Formats: sequence, structure tokens, C-alpha cells
Amino acid sequence: MEEQIQRFLQFLIVEKGLAQNTILSYERDLKSYIHYLKEEESIKDLNSVQRIHIVHFLSSLKDHGKSLKTIARHIASVRAFHQFLLREKITEQDPTVHLETPRLERALPKVLSLQEVETLLDAPKLHDHFGLRDKAMLELLYATGIRVSELIGMDVENINLSMGFIRCVGKGSKERIIPIGTTAMEAVKLYLDRGRPQFISKKQADHALFLNHQGKRLTRQGFWKILKKLARVAGIDKELTPHTLRHSFAAHLIENGADLRAVQEMLGHADISTTQIYTNVTKAKLTDVYRKFHPRA
Repeated sequence: MEEQIQRFLQFLIVEKGLAQNTILSYERDLKSYIHYLKEEESIKDLNSVQRIHIVHFLSSLKDHGKSLKTIARHIASVRAFHQFLLREKITEQDPTVHLETPRLERALPKVLSLQEVETLLDAPKLHDHFGLRDKAMLELLYATGIRVSELIGMDVENINLSMGFIRCVGKGSKERIIPIGTTAMEAVKLYLDRGRPQFISKKQADHALFLNHQGKRLTRQGFWKILKKLARVAGIDKELTPHTLRHSFAAHLIENGADLRAVQEMLGHADISTTQIYTNVTKAKLTDVYRKFHPRA
């Protein structure tokens, strides 16, 4: 069974081009699934798995206190695995047919107000190369809505200041071109001219756009520490995530009348329904304003 999991994961890497974190998630889910199947005496191989076995597996996850979101993710992993086995003629039937996925309430993404964004973007002090780097990162995130993983994955050659755009490689190695505004361009140019050279040692020539104190590519964890520090400096007590500026970018664009398809393309969403959630953020904000200020609300 483990061998088939590895074949499936290789398929996801080669054929689907999925990100490493996504692959690891599939692997964790399927290992727990196979572990459960091996404890079932009636199961001799993957071809003998029935729908009831999967239902019992999902029930065991619930009994162990797993959330609906986690259970739904396991269903997706198991379904994709069995569909692969059937397609490759490793099994003769797909036991996940008619298997229901629990309906999840989609939480609205947390966004900052325009004033909070301004305060956060002004938090880095530009008296040293660390401040120049942090300012450039925040401005670029808010100007483009790229993911943090995409930000730290950028190389110097991915940004074109003369034309005013960046080339971003997102999930599934999909590339997109995103325009950047004047403010972000100026912050990045200042960092490239006066900040970045101070991060690079003579023996090192890292192509990464944003570097840490060792002159190496900044990590996601490193960015997260920087963001939390700057949020404290800005006096923002809202719960922030590495995606907060991405969410704020999208919500503010839609709030000001941007075309939903254009926002979808900039964010790199495969499905427009993922982008549509930001319209709900705007509606929720309007409702709050109405209830707060209308005399008969």
C-alpha cells in the first residue's frame, strides 16, 4: 500500500505540478488512512476497500477530535488516491463514489482597514538595510497581493522596475505578471540600491530578492517574525497572518470597484469562487457601517 502512495505522490509532482507543502499534506493524510486500513482484518489489499471502510475511517478521525476542515481534507486526499488507483487499473472500483464531504462554513478573511495598512507600511524605519528590506517587502505585498511564499521565492530578475511589473511563480509553477504601483517601486528600488548590497557577503551571490542577516534567502518563518514585530510597532492588535496584506489587497480593490476577474488573475486563483469571498468582506463592512450609523438600524 505504501508503494502505491509513493506512485500517487510522484504523479502529483510530475503530472500535476503541485507545491511541496501540498504533497506533504497528501502524504500525511494517506499514511494515516493506510495505517487504519491495515488494522481492518477484512481488508487484504486496496482492491478490497469498500465505502463503509472509508466511512469508519472518517468516523475515527471525528472520534479523535479532528475538525470538519481536517476531515474534509482527508476525504479529498482519499478520493484523489482512489481515483488514481482506478485510472491506473491498480484497482477495479472506486469506493469513494457518492462519499459526501462535510459542508464547511467559509470564514471571512481578516483584513486591515486602509488606516491600519498605512500605519503598518510606515512601521519600518529606513535608517538601516533591515528597515529598507522590510519596507520593500510590505509595500510589494500590499501592491500586488502575492502570497508570502511567492514573495520570498522571488529573485532579483523577477522584478522589472522600468516597466512596473513583477513576474511571479505561484502554485503549480504557474506564472503570472502583476503590475506594481509607484510607491512599491520606489521602496524596492531603494532597497536594491542601498539595502540589499549590505546583506550580501563577498563570497556569496544569492539571486534571492529578499535576504536575511546571513545573506541567504529569507524564510517564511523569518518573514512571519518580522511581520509580528512591525505589527507591534504599528500598534495593531488585530490577529495577523502572513496572508493579511494579501487579503487586504483584494478586499480594498473590490471595495473600490475593481473587476472581479482582474483581481482573480492577480491573485492567481484557479476558481473565481475563491475570489468572490472578498465581496462578502465588503458586504459585511457595509452592514457594520449601516448598523452603526443609520438611525433606524
